[in-house]
Amino acid sequence: MAAARRARAGDPRAGFRRPAAEPGPAVPQGLIRAARKSGQLNLSGRSLSEVPQHVWRINLDTPEEAHQNLSFGAADRWWEQVDLTKLILASNKLQCLSEDVKLLPALTVLDVHDNQLTSLPSALGHLENLQKLDVSHNKLKTIPEELMQLTHLKSLLLHHNELSHLPDGFGQLVNLEELDLSNNHLTDIPTSFALLVNLVRLNVSSNQLRNLPADISAMKSLRQLDCTKNYLETIPSELASMASLEQLYLRKNKLRYLPEFPSCKLLKELHAGENQIEILNAENLKHLNSLSVLELRDNKIKTVPDEITVLQKLERLDLANNDISRLPYTLGNLPQLKFLALEGNPLRTIRRDLLQKGTQELLKYLRSKIQDDVTSPDEEPPVTAMTLPSESRINMHAITSLKLLEYSEKQAAVIPDEVFNAVRSNPVTTVNFSKNQLNEIPARNNFLTSLPEEMEALTRLQIINLSFNRFKVFPSVLYHILALETILLSNNQVGSIDPLQLQKMDKLGTLDLQNNDLLQVPPELGNCETLRTLLLEGNPFRIPRAAILAKGTAAVLEYLRSRIPT
Repeated sequence: MAAARRARAGDPRAGFRRPAAEPGPAVPQGLIRAARKSGQLNLSGRSLSEVPQHVWRINLDTPEEAHQNLSFGAADRWWEQVDLTKLILASNKLQCLSEDVKLLPALTVLDVHDNQLTSLPSALGHLENLQKLDVSHNKLKTIPEELMQLTHLKSLLLHHNELSHLPDGFGQLVNLEELDLSNNHLTDIPTSFALLVNLVRLNVSSNQLRNLPADISAMKSLRQLDCTKNYLETIPSELASMASLEQLYLRKNKLRYLPEFPSCKLLKELHAGENQIEILNAENLKHLNSLSVLELRDNKIKTVPDEITVLQKLERLDLANNDISRLPYTLGNLPQLKFLALEGNPLRTIRRDLLQKGTQELLKYLRSKIQDDVTSPDEEPPVTAMTLPSESRINMHAITSLKLLEYSEKQAAVIPDEVFNAVRSNPVTTVNFSKNQLNEIPARNNFLTSLPEEMEALTRLQIINLSFNRFKVFPSVLYHILALETILLSNNQVGSIDPLQLQKMDKLGTLDLQNNDLLQVPPELGNCETLRTLLLEGNPFRIPRAAILAKGTAAVLEYLRSRIPT
């Protein structure tokens, strides 16, 4: 080997230097030649205790074959080499990286996971093109501040190290999309994480975190957050405003309750097993329309609310090893549920042998118990001491099976309370109050998502209260009921309004849109001159700011008019 002979002779052009310490096996020249053509070099699993110098200088030194009197084919023209963009040094015995890493400024991927590194060179800050850095499974105790200069970095893997703190400047990594800090010794997270607005996946599991900064809610792109196995006792309420969140892992902490999730409309998986949660209530669940996995095993939950049936997309529900004594029978009506774990609960109404028969048999049993309470649709229910006087005129089958509440053709001026009481805990999605003489709809906590177009015929309707429902869009039929003076739509999920349509409603004096999902307020709303009361608090929009909202309706409308493009 010519290269080896020159190395022993001290030739300054030698391909690599052999230090006194045993460096491990040499890097075959064939790999180096291939790397010059492809821009990629994989040296994983070679028992290297240090990186040979000619690897760092691969784009600087004249190749060995250039000094030999050989004829080259077109494929071997060394002068056409490309810069090294990907270097994999994983699964070796490296204890440090040379500052010479800066000689590879074109690197986009550097993988040194599964070594014995105790520190990283500050020269990493020179790799301005680096997009992925994997230094996981090492023995790192600190991260150099210079690493914060890598503003093109998209993936940073630091898991399974010995980190106890992070640089405050972490927020400078503004293009970061994936950050794995799991299995370290972190006790807190820098508030500058709030600047990581492009972060999609954040893993801080298996650390020593006692709280999460509220600023974490500013990560508007975050889809996956893993906080498993920490010491969290509470979750900041601001977390509930993370509209992009799809997967949330809170297992193995010290949580006593779950937060509400009013803005987490995309949340598909919530894992909160092995905590100390005692209460699961309707407020925890009512906004989670997309949830497919709810894992709450090994807690101290005593009851399951009837409102769990709003989780219409739920596929897996794990309630094993809690203190649950009874289940809502309506659980059997969840259409997508494929897995239900209940073992380890003191259930009184379900036999143990039934639990062992599997999810489908269990759901079938729960549905049968619902049917026991439902009168056959073809016969009038008997009037008993427990039957409401008006219930004999209410189709209970429609309520429980079709989620339809019907009270039509009664020529009624108001809907009796008995009608609503008959609904009990059943989720209702459709209401038919047609062919009556209503001029007001009473306030109710329902599950309405839309209104029928036939309501346009209610030409004398002046007040409508649709608060605490499930409307995701402003009901379009309301734009056509020009007699409306008051529209109450608070505590829904309305995402937008049409100001031009509202301007046509020349009698509208009160519009309550508090606690919805409005991301912006259209400036043209300022032209609705008849509005005397406009309530917008509790929405995620940034403008108008809270200080302007506090000044009252007139000030808000004036501000909005000032923002109309000219």
